[in-house]
Amino acid sequence: MYAALLTPQGRFLYDFFLYRQSRPEEKLDRNGSVEILADVDGSVLDELLATLKKYRLRSKVDIENVAEDFYCWQRYGRGLSEKTPSVEEPVAASVGWRGGDDRSGNSASHGNDVEWQWFKDPRLDCLGFRGIFPSGTTPPLVESDKETDEEKYLLWRLEKGVAEGSTEIPKGEAIPLEYNFAGLNAISFDKGCYVGQELIARTHHRGVIRKRLLPLKFLDNNGKEVERKVTAGSEVINTASGKKTGSVTTAFGFCGMGVLRLEEAFKGSDSLTILGQDDIKVEAIRAAWWPSEWFRDQQHTAVT
Repeated sequence: MYAALLTPQGRFLYDFFLYRQSRPEEKLDRNGSVEILADVDGSVLDELLATLKKYRLRSKVDIENVAEDFYCWQRYGRGLSEKTPSVEEPVAASVGWRGGDDRSGNSASHGNDVEWQWFKDPRLDCLGFRGIFPSGTTPPLVESDKETDEEKYLLWRLEKGVAEGSTEIPKGEAIPLEYNFAGLNAISFDKGCYVGQELIARTHHRGVIRKRLLPLKFLDNNGKEVERKVTAGSEVINTASGKKTGSVTTAFGFCGMGVLRLEEAFKGSDSLTILGQDDIKVEAIRAAWWPSEWFRDQQHTAVT
């Protein structure tokens, strides 16, 4: 599952992918102990461990850093998710951004003798599959000629408008609903109390989110993509209204993501530029996976 830890004010701190490995031969002890692995942003690992230990209090919970023992892998590609609706993904497309159906590894989706397996990314089908595997091993269904680097996975997420980690989601500042966490299955609105619940529940039940994280493209005056001219933190303005529309949160090449006011972002999309860089136009994109009710929210915002 995908989840997050918030401040008491409902601001984002850390996000997690939580795994409990399926091991039929393993039985719970009399105290009902379980082992859960958390896939987290490595850049904040030490402070995250300290935060989790602070909440442990007197509970009988051991929290350990096992970063050297495991690697996190992501399998993704065009057409990958549509072909495999099951959680364990028995028929898999080849790893990498090129896709393609490879049935040669059907029997190996679980790994060898340790029961490590791929899981459907809990956020969106289009993100493919994610898994934790022992370090020094190659996960099943990974072909050497289609193993890629993290930058290409970043571009894949930028295209979808999905941020992850405390670098792309400003720690202590970001409001989870504006970063589309409800649409990414990271928030439950019917569970018990949790830290930061008041702001999240109030904002959700009010029903209107005026700003959201959007995929962005950076173009010149002729509509051509411009590379590496925009940095995270740059302000986006609507030249027609003179209003600040939002800011860029992540930038890589000619792509990025930004939290923008929906009314300004789409109503005046031809007029969006980077503050201080009038020769760079910003194209705001509606992500294809957005639920239909978010479009209704946008229309309601425009009316109000």
